[in-house]
Amino acid sequence: MNIKDQIDKLREEIRHHEHLYYVLDKPEISDAEYDKLFRKLEDIEKAHPELITPDSPTQRVGGAPLKAFKSVTHKVPLLSLGNAFNFEELDAFDKRVSEGLGVRGKGQVEYVCELKMDGLAVSLEYKNGKFIKGSTRGDGVTGEDITQNLKTIKSVPLSIDKKIDIEVRGEAYLPYDDFIKLNEERLEIGDQKFANPRNAAAGSLRQLDPKVTSQRPLDIFFYFSSDAKVKTQFELLNYLKSIGLKVNPNFKLCRGINEVKKFVEDWESKRDKVDYEIDGIVIKLNDLDDQRKLGFTAREPRWAIAYKYPPEQKETVVEDIIASVGRTGVVTPVAVLKAVDLRGVVVRRATLHNQDEVDKKDVRIGDHVMVQRAGEVIPEVVKVIKEKRKKEFKRYHIPDKCPVCGGRVVRAEGESANRCMNKSCPAQLKGAIQHFASRGAMDITGIGEELSAQFVDKKLVPNLAAIYSLGKAVLIEKLDRFGEKSASKIIEAIEASKSRPFEKFVYALGIPHIGSRTAEVLVEHFPSIEKLMNAPAEELSEVREIGPKIAQSVRDFFRNDNNIQLINRLKAAGVNMKSEVRSKEGLPLSGKSFVITGTLSRPRPEVEDEIKSLGGRINSSVSKNTDYLLAGTEPGSKYEKAKQLGIKILDEEGYTYLLPNRWKRV
Repeated sequence: MNIKDQIDKLREEIRHHEHLYYVLDKPEISDAEYDKLFRKLEDIEKAHPELITPDSPTQRVGGAPLKAFKSVTHKVPLLSLGNAFNFEELDAFDKRVSEGLGVRGKGQVEYVCELKMDGLAVSLEYKNGKFIKGSTRGDGVTGEDITQNLKTIKSVPLSIDKKIDIEVRGEAYLPYDDFIKLNEERLEIGDQKFANPRNAAAGSLRQLDPKVTSQRPLDIFFYFSSDAKVKTQFELLNYLKSIGLKVNPNFKLCRGINEVKKFVEDWESKRDKVDYEIDGIVIKLNDLDDQRKLGFTAREPRWAIAYKYPPEQKETVVEDIIASVGRTGVVTPVAVLKAVDLRGVVVRRATLHNQDEVDKKDVRIGDHVMVQRAGEVIPEVVKVIKEKRKKEFKRYHIPDKCPVCGGRVVRAEGESANRCMNKSCPAQLKGAIQHFASRGAMDITGIGEELSAQFVDKKLVPNLAAIYSLGKAVLIEKLDRFGEKSASKIIEAIEASKSRPFEKFVYALGIPHIGSRTAEVLVEHFPSIEKLMNAPAEELSEVREIGPKIAQSVRDFFRNDNNIQLINRLKAAGVNMKSEVRSKEGLPLSGKSFVITGTLSRPRPEVEDEIKSLGGRINSSVSKNTDYLLAGTEPGSKYEKAKQLGIKILDEEGYTYLLPNRWKRV
């Protein structure tokens, strides 16, 4: 077999397994076996670069960052849908459709109901079965070319089963659990949270650097094409699925508007049962000839409508606006609210993100405001009820002096964040200590917000390395309510942290833009502090999932003299600064994927680390390729989904039976 045939065979095999894993949730091989195939293809292509093609699986992330997006004119305009907010408006829509088709009173019209994803509409073009171009909706007529970014989505096939020319439409989205995790990581590195999953998906796909997009776990569902030779919308969805495109399985053929209403009602109560945001139901006339007969208005189709579910909003009062200083120095305005219950969660605070957001919404202390939980989790101020505003309420401005240290607060050109410029600011040091000692980092049990504050306020810990110089006698003498036993536990935890895995240490350093996952990726390629510190930005940016911004952040961190001194002090204290590279093959949980839900008797990070150390992997959401759901008390929606998919569910006792004897707990 010649090299070209070998490459073609490898590509076809990899595409097959990608489709099984990312689209059908039915993997046939382990992650390790897939990685071997992928690395083999990479090695051959590296030796024969003239044989690399745009649709090769290795080309999902590649190329330099774009300076700007090119414009794309859509072959068929992407128009908006009209909205219905109640059943009376649905009845009116049905009446218009029936009268337009001349069937009023003669029978019921067939509709297809589909979940309305809260994501980003995109258009993809395949030529001879190869993915050649992808774009955003834009203004409906002209969009932005985001081909390279769409290639990073694993459920977007770079080639489809049939060698056809076809343009398809889809909705790119961020799974809900991944959205929460992404926001947690952004907060950890000092970035602003995304307001909701849709903003996160849109922001991810509109990155000029595809490597940044590749770090976001985006997914997609396809729902439309004007090129398919079918007669109905129901047939179209099944056709898209047949050629290898991922289609949301929760669609239904309904005869008459009453069946549509039943579907709408059923899904309003099931919205939290899926791992993505839906904000309504899309109702489409099933017969495509009838769709063409009804046609369009100037801005929307006459044959389709979106039923929108109302978000729960409640009125409350802004009792104060405070400036919160994070560990990276970012000063964030936070609205302190009169407590209000939103779908079972008592909300007392809502971030206002930055000064631009405060100005845009014109939020003032004393205002009556409407609040909702964006993405069902993040409290946000939706609008101000200005009719209830009193004249004496003043506009809010982030102070130009840090509320903690009095240092200058500056907003750099091109940034939305205001930052305290004093690197010795106690708030930043307190946050850095708390982060360093957190469970996901060095896991120093007992050092939390209160103790970090005491360390700084009493000048016991002027820098992170000073944690390892603390003695039991000093803790008992200097800290409030500290006795022999509690001091001993802290010292033991500090000592134990010295042997934490190297990736935990890298994450604990608090390098800007480095979350826990990125730290793991870095350590895989640079297994010692010396290799990481000396890695050129170009070499860093070549690592999968590491873009130029992250690469430059790492280089800047290790060029700073204070940081170099800190590393040397930590090394002298005996902190582990190299990775123990070992194969996971043969380990008791090798190749097994776990999802954890509910409250466990042990800290979740401890259990996650245990699973990883035994060869298993942790996923954030349940799918058909999940091997086990480990369920603690009060499990969430993941438990129900696992039952529906037939995933094996373990309680903590059942989990212990998977462990080798030396790991079992009695």
